[in-house]
Amino acid sequence: MTTPPTHQRIVTVRAFTQRFSSTRLGARLARHLALHQLESWGIPHSSSTSSSVAVLVAELAANAVTHGRVAGRDFELRLTWTPETLRIEVSDTRGERCIPGPGEASLPAPDSETGRGLVLVEALADRWAVIDRVPVGKTVRVELDLPA
Repeated sequence: MTTPPTHQRIVTVRAFTQRFSSTRLGARLARHLALHQLESWGIPHSSSTSSSVAVLVAELAANAVTHGRVAGRDFELRLTWTPETLRIEVSDTRGERCIPGPGEASLPAPDSETGRGLVLVEALADRWAVIDRVPVGKTVRVELDLPA
């Protein structure tokens, strides 16, 4: 006797991974290419998702370049799209430099010119985490729930 077939939902997963030089130009290019990739996946440039991704990639790439830079080493951007979720991962090679995790970011003094990046990440992301990167470094992973 055979078991009746089960219906499995087919899920499309799309991924984009690119390494960039740990420079301001590399961070800028990461943001531009992320938005271009979203457009190719059918997420319009003018959408709220695209706007959130632009801010998130800009902040995470700037942090990787500013605080996670190791001379001669790149940072990496990875985007993963499913119909329900968009995941952004930015990895650098400086593992000994810890950053605050979810719920730990605090606002800087009002006259400070820096220190608001992770507060923006906290506000825009549905979920985020800081994870160890093997063999060396750390990854900041951000997830956005996509509209149905």
